[in-house]
Amino acid sequence: MAEKRTNAAGRVFFSKEDSILKTPDLIAHQKKSWKDFVDTGLSEIFGELNPIDDYTGQKLALRFKNYEFQDPKTTKDFAKENNLTFEAPLHVQVELTNKVTGEVKEQEIYLGDYPWMTDQGTFVINGTERVVVSQLIRSEGVYFTADVINGRRYYGAKIIPVRGAWLEFETAANGAIFVKIDRRRKVPATTLLRALSRVGSGEIRESFKDVETGEINWTEATLEKDNSRGPNEALIEVYRRLRPGDLATVDNARSMIEKMFFDFKRFDYGRVGRYKINKRLGLDTPNTNENRVFQMDDLYAILKEIIRLNNTQEAPDDIDSLENRRVKLVGELVARQFRVGMLRMQRNAMDRMSMTEIESVTPGQLVNARPVVAAVREFFASSQLAQVMDETNPLSELSHKRRLSSMGPG
Repeated sequence: MAEKRTNAAGRVFFSKEDSILKTPDLIAHQKKSWKDFVDTGLSEIFGELNPIDDYTGQKLALRFKNYEFQDPKTTKDFAKENNLTFEAPLHVQVELTNKVTGEVKEQEIYLGDYPWMTDQGTFVINGTERVVVSQLIRSEGVYFTADVINGRRYYGAKIIPVRGAWLEFETAANGAIFVKIDRRRKVPATTLLRALSRVGSGEIRESFKDVETGEINWTEATLEKDNSRGPNEALIEVYRRLRPGDLATVDNARSMIEKMFFDFKRFDYGRVGRYKINKRLGLDTPNTNENRVFQMDDLYAILKEIIRLNNTQEAPDDIDSLENRRVKLVGELVARQFRVGMLRMQRNAMDRMSMTEIESVTPGQLVNARPVVAAVREFFASSQLAQVMDETNPLSELSHKRRLSSMGPG
C-alpha cells in the first residue's frame, strides 16, 4: 500500500506525487492585452500624433514623450461601496518647440483619470463591476471577390485598412478593371497606377504581360477606358473623382493623394493587415510603421491576382470564414477610443496654437485632457462591449470574461 502523506492544506495523498496540476489563468489573455495597452499601446498612439504642428506648420510643434500611470486613488472595494470609478491618473511629459526662436519647453501634464483593470480582469464604473467582451471582427487586409455576369465570374478586390481610404476593385463585363477610392466614383485601375507610380502605357503593359495568358487581355481593356495620357492627367482625373467641384491642379492633386495613401497618420494597414496582405499576395514587406502605409508593390500584386483569377476562374475568398476574422481584446478596444479622444484633443490644440502668443505659451495651455477622458469613459459607460458582469455564480463570471461578440463598431 502506498504511503499516506498530508500536505500543509490538510489534503491526504496516497500517490507517489502529492502535487496538483496548477490551474491556468483563464483570463490571462485579457490581462495581457491590458498590459500591452498600458506599456506600448499608448506610446504608439502618441507616436502617430507626434508632432502636432500649428496650421501653418512654421510656428509651434507639440510632442508627447514619456508617460506614466500612477497608482489608483482608491481600492476596488471602496469604489464599489461608494459608487465610484476605479481609475488611475495618467501623467505625460510634453515638449513644445517654438520653431521661430528654437526655444523648447517641457512640462509634465496631468492627462486625466482612466478606468483601471482590477486583478480579476474587470473594471469598476460608477460602483458597477463591468467586463469588456472581446470582439470578433473582419480582419484588415485584402480580399478577392467575384460577381457573376452571364455565367462567368468577374473578379475584384477590397483593401481594408485599420484607418484610411478603402479601395474596391471590380472587373466589368467588357474586361476593364476599375477601382473605387473611399466609395467614390470609379476610375480605371490604370489611371490610379499612372497617378501613384508615374508610369506610361508601355510600362503598364510590360508589368502585366506575364499574367495576361487568357483569351481576354484585361490590361488592354482597362487602358482603352483610361482617358488619361500621362501621370499629371491621371492625378487630376483621380482628384476630380474624389473632390468633384473643387479646382483641380496637379500640385493640389499630388498633395492630396500622397497624404491619403502614403501618410501614416491617415492610412495604416495595421500589423494584422500588413501580415494578411503579405500572406495572401506572397510578399515579404517588413511589418513596420513605414511599410504599413499603401505600397506600390501591393497595388501591382493585387491587379496581377485579379487578372490571374479572371483567367483561372478560381473560387473567390470567403470573407465570412473564420480565417478572415480576428479577435479584438480589451486593450485594442480601449486604445481605439483613446485614439479618438486624442484626435479631438489634437484639433483643439491646433486651434489654441493659432490664438495664443507663441512666445509665452506653455504645453499646459495647449493640451486639454477632457476630450480624451470623455471618449474613454463613453466607451465604458455605453458601449455594447462594456457589459455589467454576470455575477450569478463564479462559472458564469468566468465565462462572461471569456466571451466573444460580433457586436460593436468594426
